[in-house]
Amino acid sequence: MRVLVVEDHVDYADVIARGLRRAGMAVDVAHDGGEGWVKASVSDYDVLVLDRDLPVLHGDELCRRLRQHGSGARVLMLTAASGPEQAAVGLELGADDYLAKPFEFVELTARVRALARRPSQTRAPVLEAAGITVDPAARTAIRDGRPLALARKELGVLEMLLASGDRVVSAEEMLEHVWDENVDPFTSTVRTTIRRLRRKLGEPDPIETVTGSGYRIR
Repeated sequence: MRVLVVEDHVDYADVIARGLRRAGMAVDVAHDGGEGWVKASVSDYDVLVLDRDLPVLHGDELCRRLRQHGSGARVLMLTAASGPEQAAVGLELGADDYLAKPFEFVELTARVRALARRPSQTRAPVLEAAGITVDPAARTAIRDGRPLALARKELGVLEMLLASGDRVVSAEEMLEHVWDENVDPFTSTVRTTIRRLRRKLGEPDPIETVTGSGYRIR
C-alpha cells in the first residue's frame, strides 16, 4: 500500500509517516498543497492523508483537483475543526473520510487501511494464481494451503505480481509502488526481495524472470 501524507507541520508529518511505515505502508510526504499536487500527479497512491489547512494550495482545492482529474486515490482529510458541518464540507469536496485533530494514531491507521480496502475496478480484493492466494486487506499469503511468513515488501511485490496477471512488471514499477520515493532507483533491493520471496514460495518457482524487462507469475 502506498500513501501520501500532505501536512505542512513538518514534525507532525514525520510522526504520521513513521507510524504508517511501522504499520507496513510505503509513505511519501509533502509539506504544502502544491507539492502534494505534483506528487499525486506523477505517482499512483492508494490513500492520501490530507491536511485541510495547507499553504500554497489549500487542501480543499487539492482534493477538488484530484477528483476533477480522475484520481483513484482515496482521501482521508485531516482538520483541526471538528463537527458534522466541517465533515460534510470535506466529503462534498470528494474526500472519502474525515478525521478531526487530535486523533488516536490507531484510529488513523485503521481508517487508512479501511480506505485502501474499498473495492475498485482495477484491484481485486483477493488475488489468486499458481496456487497462491494473497488477501491484501488481511495482509496474508498462502500457497497450496501453506501460510507464508512474508515481510511487508515481499508481500507487496507478490501482490503486485499477482494483480498484473500475465503482464511483465519491471523493477522500476515495483520500486514506485512498493517502496517510497526515498529508495535508490539503482539499488538491487528488488532483486534481493525477489530472491527471498522465491525461497519462501518454494518449488516449483512461480516467478518468471523476463530478461531485460522484469518479472511475472508463470
